[in-house]
Amino acid sequence: MVFFCLQVSAIVSLLPVGSSSDLTCEALLMLSGNISLQSLASWNLTLSNGTGSGLYCDTSIDGIGTCWPKSGAGQMVSRPCPEMFYGVRYNTTNNVYRKCLANGTWALKGNYSMCKAILHEEKKGKMHYQIAVIINFLGHCISMVALLIAFFLFLCLRSIRCLRNIIHWNLITAFILRNATWFVVQMTMSPEVHESNVVWCRLVTASFNYFHSTNFFWMFGEGCYLHTAIVLTYSTDKLRKWMFICIGWCIPFPIIVAWAIGKLYYDNEKCWFGKQAGVYTDYIYQGPMILVLVVRVLHNFIIQWHS
Repeated sequence: MVFFCLQVSAIVSLLPVGSSSDLTCEALLMLSGNISLQSLASWNLTLSNGTGSGLYCDTSIDGIGTCWPKSGAGQMVSRPCPEMFYGVRYNTTNNVYRKCLANGTWALKGNYSMCKAILHEEKKGKMHYQIAVIINFLGHCISMVALLIAFFLFLCLRSIRCLRNIIHWNLITAFILRNATWFVVQMTMSPEVHESNVVWCRLVTASFNYFHSTNFFWMFGEGCYLHTAIVLTYSTDKLRKWMFICIGWCIPFPIIVAWAIGKLYYDNEKCWFGKQAGVYTDYIYQGPMILVLVVRVLHNFIIQWHS
């Protein structure tokens, strides 16, 4: 920036006396890109000889690098804030102001108070992201503690082991395993691992998505049980535990295998997190999850209607 200002000052000093008053900021910036004598000579031939009437401030560039155009005495002139200064980006939608004094000279300094560094906004965004990550982590920790307490209560209290509570127990287990794999993802998935796309990180992602899917299918199984008991008025004695195990643990497995094959052939990068534009392999497992969630919501409405 200092070199740029010295360069422009040198160019202006080489121009004919009085010609700098007709120099526009655009022309001055163009000149700064080529300071050869040939360019200066060409500029001398095309300069206007008119200087206008009354006092005015000549076109100049201040120490920051902002170009101030020819302006009448007494005017407050505004220019966009500099885009970059000493490696820091600034918001160019705001303006900097400088007074052209009554004697035809510029004020010693411009008012740059409205120029805000974008760096502060980026730091603020990073801080908000870190706060969100901490809240997310604490939420998973609290959820994990509560789920483990419920799991061991079901484990210890054999007197409450009926089919309905066994379904609840498996649902809690699915939540625990999903949270556990989430912690594994957070502790192992660094940007370097993402870029390497090693086998173990893809297996971690597949495991996380599998246990995530089992959450929805166990909720679906719970809805099927309640729908059978309340709406269809069938005896729940005819229902068997293996039916719900197939729904909750078995059905998601081939779905995740199909998703993994799709990822392997069409989107095999970044440990299978995220997706490429135009590649929809994630819907292989997300579609069934959405479907069973919609059916579960319908179960709730029907159960509420009959209760």
